[in-house]
Amino acid sequence: MNDLSTLAAVLPTDEDRDLLRQSVRGYLQAHGPSQSHREAWWDPELSGRLWQGLAEQGLMTLGVDPTEGGVREMVVVMEELGRAAVPIPFHGLAVTQLWAHGRLTALKGPSRPSTPWPTAECRLAIALDPQAIAWHRPPGDGPEVTLQGVLLGVEAAAAATDLLVVLPDQRLARLSLQGHGVTVTSSRAMGADGGYQVTCDAARAEVLDATPEQATAAQRLTRLLLLARAHGAARRAFEMVVDYAKERCQFGQPIGRFQAIQHKLANAWMALEGVQRTLDHASAQFDLSASDAAYAAWAAIAYGGSALRQVSLEAHHAFGAIGYAEEHEAPRHFRRVHLDTLAFGGPASARAALASHLLDGEGHRLPEYDLGEAGNAFRQEVRVWLATHWSGERKAGFDAQPFHDREFDAAFAKDLGATGWIGLGWPQEHGGQARTPREQIAFMEVMEKAEAPRVGASVQANALMMYGTEAQRARYLPEILRGEAMHGMGYSEPQAGSDLAALKTSAVRVHDERGDGWVINGQKIWTTTWWGQYMFLAARTDPAAKPAHAGISMFIVPMSSPGITVKPSTTMYDGTFANIFYDDVWVPEDALVGPENGGWKVLMDALANERGSVGGGIVLKVAHAFELLCQDVRSQPGKSADLLVRDRLGQLAADIEVGRQLMMRCAMLAESGTTPPEMGAVSKVFSGELFERFGETALEVLGPQALLSQEAPGALRNGRYEQGLRHSLMWVISIGTNEIQRSLIAQRGLGLPR
Repeated sequence: MNDLSTLAAVLPTDEDRDLLRQSVRGYLQAHGPSQSHREAWWDPELSGRLWQGLAEQGLMTLGVDPTEGGVREMVVVMEELGRAAVPIPFHGLAVTQLWAHGRLTALKGPSRPSTPWPTAECRLAIALDPQAIAWHRPPGDGPEVTLQGVLLGVEAAAAATDLLVVLPDQRLARLSLQGHGVTVTSSRAMGADGGYQVTCDAARAEVLDATPEQATAAQRLTRLLLLARAHGAARRAFEMVVDYAKERCQFGQPIGRFQAIQHKLANAWMALEGVQRTLDHASAQFDLSASDAAYAAWAAIAYGGSALRQVSLEAHHAFGAIGYAEEHEAPRHFRRVHLDTLAFGGPASARAALASHLLDGEGHRLPEYDLGEAGNAFRQEVRVWLATHWSGERKAGFDAQPFHDREFDAAFAKDLGATGWIGLGWPQEHGGQARTPREQIAFMEVMEKAEAPRVGASVQANALMMYGTEAQRARYLPEILRGEAMHGMGYSEPQAGSDLAALKTSAVRVHDERGDGWVINGQKIWTTTWWGQYMFLAARTDPAAKPAHAGISMFIVPMSSPGITVKPSTTMYDGTFANIFYDDVWVPEDALVGPENGGWKVLMDALANERGSVGGGIVLKVAHAFELLCQDVRSQPGKSADLLVRDRLGQLAADIEVGRQLMMRCAMLAESGTTPPEMGAVSKVFSGELFERFGETALEVLGPQALLSQEAPGALRNGRYEQGLRHSLMWVISIGTNEIQRSLIAQRGLGLPR
């Protein structure tokens, strides 16, 4: 067990945080403001009473003992404060406690501050703009300095007793708000009271024994906690608007049935999930003192700062006029989100920090996730194997081929088949290795970075393991496992793409001289892997079935069968698919997989397993391509110094973290049972569209040379960037279009009406 695992074992659990959340929410519901935003936003007396109450609940000790609570628990409190629209300066407490106990960075600070603070009586606000204040040290060696200047946007200053200030030299100072030379003045922000400016005129402050690194960490942590509060506010508004969409009727039906509303709310839910996952990851990395804690925090802030504001806008769009009435609760959450996400530099400065990590210096890469002891060991094992079996002249020769010849490598598939890794996640009773989802992620990650060709037939193997007969499993699974056979998927038809239940290809049971079997007639289009040995084909076996999907069955059809005509086409991404015609194609009785007329469930269950991991596969492709893009930008000093380029790369880095965290979420759900289809859809939709955004950004950043295609003189990385953009279009369409997936998210994940 590594050091992080040892520390994680003694820290509070998810169950502990759930109890904390229930406790804080219950207290705020009982003692917090009413639904009117005005009572919550600016009342110093209410803030003081709530601060006292939270102290009595023991929350002032968070950050003192890691085993009793750290940043993850502070995030829970801040989320609940955001949900209740209570602007008490809890983040000041959080930062101070962690500084006082040497936990702001790996660098240890003082054991205790000179005075016992914060407490229920010492309520800390925080100001992080070091450019707004000037300081002067009086004669002598004491810790006191005098401050001169105006600090804007200081939250809850009227209810606070002290102010934590970052000085221009990146040190921390404590200023008493009741001290000489300090004036606190109300200042409206986002159309509401509650903000303050603090004017210092030779005001005395105590310089804390903190390093510049700790001051920087204090700024970063404060912003992470403000993001948590904004997330709580945005999620509360979102939950309200989802309920409203189920109840509000227009044109004789709930507005939540309209696809425009469903997709709008599905987008908002995806954004909230992205913020939740990156926020949880960043706070966990902080608690574990992980080396990439700062990167994780900047990624969360960079993504969440923009995403939550968009969620707030979309919530108001769906609310309509009722949402911007001041009597409604939604306006206070809108204000909270904008004030918290735009404080102290907003997402732009976080994007700049990510770009600095990736571009300034050599060897900076995306952080490598801890996949647990088994996952980390397996990742290294696969790396070693690929260094021998997929490198040097073998890989170079493969890469030199046209893209349509790089879809598969039969010799490599058999080499990999000898390892048993094609059946990584298969149950052992079917010849698999029953490895965990995190080990499967390790495998996908290393294969993608090695640019190894794809292998296996996961959807078909899943269908066989779930619904195949013993004879079918014994025949087909070993071939797949050894890398000897590839199976295509015969689903789409000219009038049945996303509406697969409308398919017309027929399978009729026959009894003739060939034996008991089926005769298949019809046409399939857009069929990839048409060159494989078998086709996993959906056909109608009951044309009168109601509903239509009830009359579909699944078959394994050898592609060598008489009556099959294949007409390949080149795709716009230089790959291939085919129109395939089935004219009186006979297959034996045992070609049927699963029950007759029960193929819809076979198909959906097999695809559900695939969708749980497909988003992870996509984002790992993007992550690898992004690291190459950063290398190419670093090699051109003019581009690496361009602020616009850096901003675009910083945004991509943040989005990739969201995609990877959604991947990890699906993996953890799979380890505890199954990945709900709506979560697999969230991962797939986000990562597929990220692939497109990456391609567009890469071409814009790199310029005309990146537009050159494979074999063109001067083509950058043999044309991978422009070809990647063309290829990205496939991922938002295949395995269920993203539009269909959004409807699934809305209906299955949010409970909106069909």
